[in-house]
Amino acid sequence: MCTNAKTQIKFGTDGWRAVIGDTFTFENVRILTQAVCDYIHNDLKDSNKEIVIGYDTRFLSDKFAASAAEVFAANGIKVLLSKNPVPTPVVSYATRYRKLCLGIVITASHNPPEFNGYKIKDSRGGSADTSITKRVEELLELNPVRIISLKEAVKNGSVSIVNLEDEYIKFIRSYLDMKLLRNAKFNIVQDVMYGSGNGILTKILRGTKLKVSLLHDEINPSFGGRRPEPVKDNLSEIISRMENKRFHIGLALDGDADRIAAVEPGGAFIHPQQILVLLFLHLKEDRLWDGGVVKTIAGTTMIDKVAKKLGVKLYETPVGFKYISSLMEKENILVGGEEAGGMGFKNYIPERDGTLAGLLLIEMMAYRKKNISKIVRELEKEFGKYYYYRNELKLGEIAFDKEKIRSKLPDKLLNKKIVEIKDYDGIKMVCENDDWLMLRGSGTEPILRIYAEAKSLNNAKKLVEQGKKMVLGS
Repeated sequence: MCTNAKTQIKFGTDGWRAVIGDTFTFENVRILTQAVCDYIHNDLKDSNKEIVIGYDTRFLSDKFAASAAEVFAANGIKVLLSKNPVPTPVVSYATRYRKLCLGIVITASHNPPEFNGYKIKDSRGGSADTSITKRVEELLELNPVRIISLKEAVKNGSVSIVNLEDEYIKFIRSYLDMKLLRNAKFNIVQDVMYGSGNGILTKILRGTKLKVSLLHDEINPSFGGRRPEPVKDNLSEIISRMENKRFHIGLALDGDADRIAAVEPGGAFIHPQQILVLLFLHLKEDRLWDGGVVKTIAGTTMIDKVAKKLGVKLYETPVGFKYISSLMEKENILVGGEEAGGMGFKNYIPERDGTLAGLLLIEMMAYRKKNISKIVRELEKEFGKYYYYRNELKLGEIAFDKEKIRSKLPDKLLNKKIVEIKDYDGIKMVCENDDWLMLRGSGTEPILRIYAEAKSLNNAKKLVEQGKKMVLGS
């Protein structure tokens, strides 16, 4: 069957994602991989011609990874192929510290079970920026796909099946204050959401007095019938576990373990926006590290308040961690994070890591000798309480005409004057009382995201409803 790969393979905010068996096929994965090979040979001529491939727990991910390895090997590029599913940050770490030219991850992250995806990591370990992904798209179908069987590639040494976890775990342990954690006595429950982060936290904390219980730690490519995204609606089980206050903190990862959410004793959900603020404070006040802080245009206003109080430079980027990643390489950045729970940290890779984010929350509790609820309440007392709410519309239901909506924006939202409009990524309307509403098409799925933040949850929901009416025209 002949495909039109140039129209079917398009990179979004973080990689190419598509429905398995529809557009995400072995043929298209091979075509894309050949284009990546051509990019390496044409544009990275002086680089080490060696790459690493990892994959998640989705349906056929291991087979898609093997298929990609066969194409790389046939093109004279050495491959380190993970022996088992691994978190995306493990591949990013291996790419950077093994000094490889690229890293590839077969994953659709938090997308629904029917999706799979293809992420490219550059030599820094960060997400490939648009200059790379556009170049790869240009090279699609330029040359016929070359392929060699995996068995033959392993035999001739062009593909090595490797354990990537051990070196990652060793580094993370060196990054943390293990002396402090060794004697901390917290009970932790973690929902790995059937994903590739399964077991990593337990291995890192081996030898400490910290006790870890896992939820959904078996392989289930259907992810229990829901998308492996650590949002409140998907975390009813861990929230229920936290209600009895037997655990000191609940942590959750997405499907490829680069995003985090958390739950307090008693079952209160800690939004990733709050987690970013907490870890900013931890690295600045407890670790005494310096550097700026990065948020996206869809990030919480609380970050602005904390940065101002601490005298720290605040940066703002479009949505997508690749923009934060790029900034982390150019500037002295302490922590950077996106609205959906992806966070990166100084002295590490310029990429998200949900496992490390969770470990740093635990470390913060140990430093301050306080439970996470007390730390959150102190944060809210000093900087105020912000309620963040997000909803979405399928773009198939209605077209999102940014310019048309931009021309018909109201003067007020919930009777509060709009004092600022940002439209470099979607449309964000900021009110005089700091409440805001934002409309933006997703870069990874055919949906329109509607974000809002307000001083009450009710107002945040009302803002989102007002955003829907703007798009639907009613």
